[in-house]
Amino acid sequence: MTEPHSRVAIVTGAGRGIGAAVAQRLAADGFAVGLLDLDEAAVKQGAEDIAAGGGKAIGVGLDVSNTEQVEAAVQKVADELGPPTVLVNNAGITRDNLIFKMTDQDWDSVLGVHLKGSFLMTRAVQKHMTAQKWGRIVNLSSTSALGNRGQVNYSAAKAGMQGFTKTLAIELGKFGVTANAIAPGFIATEMTKATADRVGVSWEDFKAGAAQQIPVARVGQPEDIAHTVSFLVSEGAGFVSGQVIYVAGGPKD
Repeated sequence: MTEPHSRVAIVTGAGRGIGAAVAQRLAADGFAVGLLDLDEAAVKQGAEDIAAGGGKAIGVGLDVSNTEQVEAAVQKVADELGPPTVLVNNAGITRDNLIFKMTDQDWDSVLGVHLKGSFLMTRAVQKHMTAQKWGRIVNLSSTSALGNRGQVNYSAAKAGMQGFTKTLAIELGKFGVTANAIAPGFIATEMTKATADRVGVSWEDFKAGAAQQIPVARVGQPEDIAHTVSFLVSEGAGFVSGQVIYVAGGPKD
């Protein structure tokens, strides 16, 4: 049975880690995928890899905090693949520091990518969703939204993503659009490896220490998040909206 809406997805921060895994999973699910990232070479390679596997994808370089670049990128995806009905706001950066050491730029850059970037992307994509009366928005939050030492900027951004998500669910629900957030716990990515480097702990010891604190006794992988995204963007998840799902190997308060 063919859906009455397009099968086109956009994933931001798709150059590596969680975003790359999500893009690959959505392609396997049958979506044409626009991979967006500041690292244009990485998403172009990712799109080539998807195409080599029989999927359809394009890679587009952009700064998600720049209005003109966002609108141009979304239009490029719509022109080349079709109007997008799935959006995964995954792009993110960290600029960790304790509050007394944190600079204005540390704060502005993190909130700019996470919050402004998600706002700009959603504003640009929602018109395609509402026109087709179907859409799925998945925003990446984090367990850091509950508070994490050295991440007052990142924690604020990720908590903000949850309020952003719930409001989108309220505003867009009548158009057949759902909005949900995923809050990952410890996921083995280059970003978490950078944290290990910053605190001077070997990557293997860092992962082992984290696994000891996780009920399922392992750290997460990007594919764990990709599987959750796959469910939330499915037809079967149409009655799930405004939720924050902690994918962290155990309960989070």
